[in-house]
Amino acid sequence: MKKFLFVLLVGLIAISLVACGNAEKPNEDKKKETASVPEELTGPVEIEFWHAMTGGLEETLKTMTDEFNQSQDNITVKLVSQGSYDDLSKKLMASAKAENAPVMAQAYEDWMTQYIENDLITDLTPYMEHKQHGWSKNELNDIVSVFREANTWEDKMYGVPFNKSTEVLYYNTDMLTEKNLEIPATWEGYQAAAKALTTNKDGKQVVGLGFENSIGLSFPTYVRQAGGKTIDGAVDEVTFNTPEAKTALEFLNGMIAEGTARLAGEDGYMSSPFGRGDVAMYVGSSAGISFVGAEAEGKINWSVAPLPKGKAAAMAFQGTNLAIFNSATDEEKLAAWEYMKFLTSTEQTVFWAKSTGYVPVRTSALETDEWKKYVEENPAYGVAASQFDAGYYDPHIKGKSGINEALNKEIQSVLLQEKSIEDGLKDLQKSAQDAVDKAN
Repeated sequence: MKKFLFVLLVGLIAISLVACGNAEKPNEDKKKETASVPEELTGPVEIEFWHAMTGGLEETLKTMTDEFNQSQDNITVKLVSQGSYDDLSKKLMASAKAENAPVMAQAYEDWMTQYIENDLITDLTPYMEHKQHGWSKNELNDIVSVFREANTWEDKMYGVPFNKSTEVLYYNTDMLTEKNLEIPATWEGYQAAAKALTTNKDGKQVVGLGFENSIGLSFPTYVRQAGGKTIDGAVDEVTFNTPEAKTALEFLNGMIAEGTARLAGEDGYMSSPFGRGDVAMYVGSSAGISFVGAEAEGKINWSVAPLPKGKAAAMAFQGTNLAIFNSATDEEKLAAWEYMKFLTSTEQTVFWAKSTGYVPVRTSALETDEWKKYVEENPAYGVAASQFDAGYYDPHIKGKSGINEALNKEIQSVLLQEKSIEDGLKDLQKSAQDAVDKAN
């Protein structure tokens, strides 16, 4: 009887996975359909692109899309804003289950892992390799290597990079000059500068270094800088309770505990206290340059430097990719691919980076006269891309959203002095591994 129940349970799980994959045919047939790339479009095609860009970012995306729509006769891209990334994620999953997914959308790698598992998005490799519509080998290799690797699952590329950023060090130039300090480039320099810049003068409290409230999501970077790693994708295990992780957390917590560093707290984002002059330096996303400029205008002088390194240089790049859903027709998929190529072309990725603060996704963009001139006039915008060589990506693993939830909760608990470093890492290890095991 037990054996029968086990076999029945396995069968039900298999059936549910096929259902979640939104497939009326077996997976093998679905994959054959996905690989069918039309030689040409036979008539006008309209596609929807669901995104989470707002404000100036949305306006820039609209400008680029209008240019694409006007560049040819057969394809019309309709932009559909879905609000926040959280809203976008929920709506994409709901639409996929209802068999009403858009043709293409922005997606983080952990979303894509889930989509691939449920056969919801298209393997783009046949499009990239297509004789007429694809990229040459040089064009493919021109995509920044860390972005290529992050979009690859078992030698197949399911996305192309779009809005990518990384962390940089914002600093108050006048405060560093006043203390005769060099821009910190190492953990030791970080600690010394944070201590020297923490002052209380004429009732004005200045803290040397600031971190965003979401610093937990950045913790794997510091573990890598300490010489460790946090995910072993080969065996579906996380490795947070390690000597390297302890070294990294001691480094961060030490500055918080002694008052030479702080979190954004009720300010929400560190750009506000930095712009007011309440912190002398802070670690934040390169995509926040425009926000920092707005907060600091008329108040402080500032600049940007690469993130200081520990035992090793390591840098995570955040942001979403572009993915095509399997529910689209072959002609809609080809239209979406042509739009993807346009958005990630050298010319357009330079325009996007200049307009938004995100990094170019092609190495050739860094060598264009337009980008070189722009960076010469606006040095802050070139810092993030200078960290490409230190870029890394975490192995694709199920349960990544649960890992991120655990990181946010447990690392912040330690930095708020609510848990010891040992207890925080132990609880992080358990919660993160539970998320992976549950997802598997």
